[in-house]
Amino acid sequence: MRRLLLALIAGAPLPLRAQMDMQPLGIPETRMGSGTSWLPDASPMHAAHYMLGRGTLMLHGKGFFQYDWQGGSRGSNQLGIVNWGMAAASRPLGSGQLQLRAMLSAEPWTIGSRGYPLLVQSGESYQGAPLHDRQHPHDLFMELAVLYERPVARNLGLSLYLAPVGEPAVGPVAFPHRPSTGDDPLAPIAHHWQDGTHITFGVVTAGVFTRSAKLEASWFNGREPDEIRTNFDYAGRRLDSYSARLIVNPGPRWSVSAWYAYQRSPEVLNPDESLHRIGASALTTQAVGTKGTWSSALIYGANDQIGPGGGPLASSVVLESTLDLDGTNAFFGRAEYVRKSAAELVIPSAPSTTEYDVGALALGYQRTVGTVAGFAAGVGVRGSVNFVPSNLNAVYGSRTPAGVAIYLRLQPAGAGEGGMKMDGMPGMHRGSP
Repeated sequence: MRRLLLALIAGAPLPLRAQMDMQPLGIPETRMGSGTSWLPDASPMHAAHYMLGRGTLMLHGKGFFQYDWQGGSRGSNQLGIVNWGMAAASRPLGSGQLQLRAMLSAEPWTIGSRGYPLLVQSGESYQGAPLHDRQHPHDLFMELAVLYERPVARNLGLSLYLAPVGEPAVGPVAFPHRPSTGDDPLAPIAHHWQDGTHITFGVVTAGVFTRSAKLEASWFNGREPDEIRTNFDYAGRRLDSYSARLIVNPGPRWSVSAWYAYQRSPEVLNPDESLHRIGASALTTQAVGTKGTWSSALIYGANDQIGPGGGPLASSVVLESTLDLDGTNAFFGRAEYVRKSAAELVIPSAPSTTEYDVGALALGYQRTVGTVAGFAAGVGVRGSVNFVPSNLNAVYGSRTPAGVAIYLRLQPAGAGEGGMKMDGMPGMHRGSP
């Protein structure tokens, strides 16, 4: 007990061997992504861990204090703080493991209900109108969930995920949790074609898994969060949508997945429209030197609208990468293509079903400058250029409107920053001490 109190006061994590060993089937904790998704085992995890009797407590999160400037006729600028924090408590239960999770965000206050400027972004609503050229804030309650996993054979396990607020088995690991984009403070413009369901009010997911593969299915509430970001969005809704996802980790450096979902009436402004969503992703992480990592992701996602506003399959592709050279200097980039409609981009001069091919290219650099109370502080800059077709030149003031963001980032310290960074063990069998 004295050791635990000293660790909590000092903010120093305790040894992780016991906690690592209690993962079902010996799967390392670094594989845990958002919801029930998987990362490559070699992924870095910036988090503080504490032993609590037979269980563990993990605390992690991020905050970006940023100035965001977006140019062109639809551009704007804003000072704000993009942020989230998570606590996950785990302990053995029977022959399995029980995990309780809570993830919160202060963005309803630090970003505001209208979100932050982001050119050619779309999705969700504000004051009864579709949001466009802005990224909506995360809800106060991002996840409140229970996950139970237990082995039923030497290389076979079952899982059950119950979430009043959580993420169904749709899409890749959500962008705030992907190492390939962890130093980028701004969301992908393909968010609502790929991982837009990562905050869902009502999720039940059941899965079967081995050490290297997982097949899971979800039953969930298909409606996206409303513009009141501090409440629970259950009124008039039920579990009316479903999905399935297959994830395979063929080795410690890779995780590939594919998914399908039927999402009923996701947009509050278009209650008669539903959609099919399909996609696939490949995530990879490998070591660079003794302290660095290189993480990348290639993601395809598509929406097939059902209803009055329906049209052809609308696809998206994202390629993103972060090269952390030494735990101090990191370079990141993202290239995107998305097919969006006039209704989504709010182009009143065109029929709502008109389709546009839009894209974005972003490059950035971040440097970790020190630690403060167990948090690693970094400063970064991000530049972007967006691409719109010639018939949107008058709307955006250019075919290539640009943007810049500068920021200060805080996250739990990593190994090279005075704290602890958990890494997968590429040269070791899963479950080895």
